[in-house]
Amino acid sequence: MHPLDFETHSKKKMQKGSSFSLESANFNGHFDDDGRIRRTGTLISASAHIITAVIGSGVLSLAWCFAQLGWITGTLLLVIFAIITWFTCLLLTDCYRFPDPITGTRNYSYMQAVKVNLGGFRYKLCGLSQYGTQVGATIGYTITSAISMAAIKRSNCFHKHGHNKGCHTLNNSYLLIFASIEIVLSQIPKFHKLTFVSIFATVMSFGYSSIGIALSIAKIAGGAHSKTSLTGIPVGQNMSGMDKMWNTFSAIGDIAFAYSFSLVLLEIQDTLKSSPSENKVMKKASTIGIAASTLLYTLCGVLGYAAFGNDASGNYLTGFGFYEPFWLIDIGNMCVVLHLLGAYQVLIQPFFAFVEDWSHKRWPESKFIENEYLIGSYNINLFRLTWRTTYVILATIVAMIFPFFNSFLGLIGAATYWPLTVYFPIEMYISQAKIQRGSFTWVWLKILSLTCLIVALLAAAGSIRGLIVSVSDFELFHSMS
Repeated sequence: MHPLDFETHSKKKMQKGSSFSLESANFNGHFDDDGRIRRTGTLISASAHIITAVIGSGVLSLAWCFAQLGWITGTLLLVIFAIITWFTCLLLTDCYRFPDPITGTRNYSYMQAVKVNLGGFRYKLCGLSQYGTQVGATIGYTITSAISMAAIKRSNCFHKHGHNKGCHTLNNSYLLIFASIEIVLSQIPKFHKLTFVSIFATVMSFGYSSIGIALSIAKIAGGAHSKTSLTGIPVGQNMSGMDKMWNTFSAIGDIAFAYSFSLVLLEIQDTLKSSPSENKVMKKASTIGIAASTLLYTLCGVLGYAAFGNDASGNYLTGFGFYEPFWLIDIGNMCVVLHLLGAYQVLIQPFFAFVEDWSHKRWPESKFIENEYLIGSYNINLFRLTWRTTYVILATIVAMIFPFFNSFLGLIGAATYWPLTVYFPIEMYISQAKIQRGSFTWVWLKILSLTCLIVALLAAAGSIRGLIVSVSDFELFHSMS
């Protein structure tokens, strides 16, 4: 029986007054207050989920961002985006239950929280923003993983044949390898089953970040004299004022993307045990996750820029500012791939669940959708198998068509940061806390939201321009590293 069917069946039995009541279920430790199987998530698992979702491909572009923005603006933006994200996440954690953040009815997803707090048009806008962003992020992760796998082959080639050899390779085979693994991982039926995947991915994210930091320190200690600036790459012979402006906007989008995890925050909170209260644990987990991420981001950005200066590439582990030790670069890139395999699932599982829940309601009598088949120790559902496999294939095809790492990251960041990290958490907080219109709190929250919207629009413009420039020189299905 499908887990959702089991939960529905259990609740129906309780509603009919069977001897197996909710109280006895809770007493026996099998069910939570909503009739669902008791949640077992902890501060550690929630923090791991957050770090897995936050520390992703964005960290690889931070040295390039510093090259565009310079020491002052680059550092300030990292800190500012971290503080804004942390603050709005604290607001969002109180929206898991409604109307009271501790005793109210649970909201199992971001969209459900928006629906009960705001409703109407904004609920539909949230769905478009959230699921569009999740789809975009998985495409970005597919691109990044293929580039990292190709970099392993190129690193070995450089070691064997010398640094002057091109060692170029097509990325398509690596895109297909990543997609094949994701097809298997996508059969994990529910977000609650991803704890081990998240913890493993978190270890990998610290692994490649630490390797990048260590290699940057080694390059600096080795006497690297890279040219840096307080304001980034100067306007001159190799950089027009217009290019500088567009690259700056795109870099802002990259930094925004580096903190994008609010879209799965409530899904992560829904895995937590109910005691202590979920919002208190999630606030601690958000603080830990964002603090750890910001520390790594600052080290990667600052040390990467110090090592490579204004020549920093868009992906510092695959741009080959480092050639040796080649085996350590290989390990770093493998950690990237393993981390993104897990991060892909953490981000896309809510979208999978949305489509499957909608299909269950739309065609409740369909055997193709409802029936579960036990094969060994695994439950196989034909609809889940077909739909999730099709999704991974389609996302991979799009990644083959648009393999432009930095511009794609910036566009996702711009599309994500304002609506999901700033606008909806603020609007739900105003609604749930009944903040009076025109009050001081209402005014400064609105100013914060408007400011972030302007920044997001500028970042989106820069990223779209970058995509247009990249597409003009690109041969379809011929992505090369």
